[in-house]
Amino acid sequence: MRVDIGNALASEASPGISRDALDRLDTQVAAAHERIERGMAENEHGYAALNLPDTVDTDAIESAVTPFDDSEAVLNVGIGGSALGAATIADALESDVDAYFLDNVDPEHVSGLLADLPLDRTTVNVVSRSGTTAETLANFLVVQEAMEAAGVDWTERTFVTTGESGPLRTLADRHDLPSLPVPDGVPGRFAALSTVGLACAAIQGHDLDALVAGAADQKEKLSGSLYDSPAYAYGAISYALDVRGASVNAMMPYAESLETFAEWFAQLWAESLGKDGLGQTPARALGATDQHSQLQLYRAGPRDKLVTLVRPTDYDDTPIPDTEFEAIAYLGDHGLGDLLDAEFEATEASLAAAGRANVRVELDRVDEYGIGSLLYAMEAACVLAGELYGVDTFVQPAVEWGKNAARGLLGGGEFEEAEAVADKVELRIE
Repeated sequence: MRVDIGNALASEASPGISRDALDRLDTQVAAAHERIERGMAENEHGYAALNLPDTVDTDAIESAVTPFDDSEAVLNVGIGGSALGAATIADALESDVDAYFLDNVDPEHVSGLLADLPLDRTTVNVVSRSGTTAETLANFLVVQEAMEAAGVDWTERTFVTTGESGPLRTLADRHDLPSLPVPDGVPGRFAALSTVGLACAAIQGHDLDALVAGAADQKEKLSGSLYDSPAYAYGAISYALDVRGASVNAMMPYAESLETFAEWFAQLWAESLGKDGLGQTPARALGATDQHSQLQLYRAGPRDKLVTLVRPTDYDDTPIPDTEFEAIAYLGDHGLGDLLDAEFEATEASLAAAGRANVRVELDRVDEYGIGSLLYAMEAACVLAGELYGVDTFVQPAVEWGKNAARGLLGGGEFEEAEAVADKVELRIE
């Protein structure tokens, strides 16, 4: 993976960072890297995620899913970090085994999906560290009922990924279900390269070792200078532009297969950095689709955005056929990939010409190695940004507040957060 921050320099964009300021920032990066290295060495909570290329056991994951080699589909039941990493990998890579994700509790969507799945040939992976996540457990109960109604023994089609204790661990022990442990010290949104994200990939037949090798390559590049590490360069420039006014980070991949990656990035960036009145708001876009919708705002709206343009440089192209229409005859000499590359470079140039900050992120191919390197680099970038902001990257108190409120509303206990719902101010217009 490579990062080009040239269009984020003050000479090219506003807000931007001068080369002198970038050098001063590099001194901060060196100090932050020392803290990160110490956290990794001691396997501290959160920092342990950056050790996954060395600690994840891909053989154990593949062994755990061996009973499901006959799968035509895999259904991942989880939410947030228990789903988005696996979904990013699944949507990026082709497989004969379809992957589906129940990461919301929309009743019509859930029932519609279950009605369409071949449940007798679907493997269900239930993912929750605590085993008490309300949305995950509720969806799993619905899946169980649907399987029983279809005459399918759910215990033969289910495995769990969970912590050492809790309802899911009890369930796995009681029914002798295959299971995988959620790694200690790894928050869900940083768990894509662990059992949490790789089990689904294993069922789909993807090369787990190549995914981990891509991550390991980026781990090796972590150093005390942003000039030596693509991950740190991205984290540092995002932080620097945010404090200079670019409070929105528009993640814009130029590959359909990376659209879910932008969703994963949004959780990683928002939940990790949005604290103490700080943090950069992630936005999601897709090139070239959103050139025709969002780009107008990015180029001519408020100067409060960093646009991150992501693309693979190697891909299987599709030729554009010749046409009788003279106005578009020039397309016949090219492929769809050529057109997409031209759209990418035109968008980049358009933003630069308007003095709007943008960063180019490139990977060689959208394959296991490339996805592993991209996921790890963004995780390391986020950890570095958290150090520069001075926030606790690995907690999410605002999320826990909402969980407690919802649980209290449903009778799951006495939570003062639930009482705030009754205090809502209303101004209805009907």
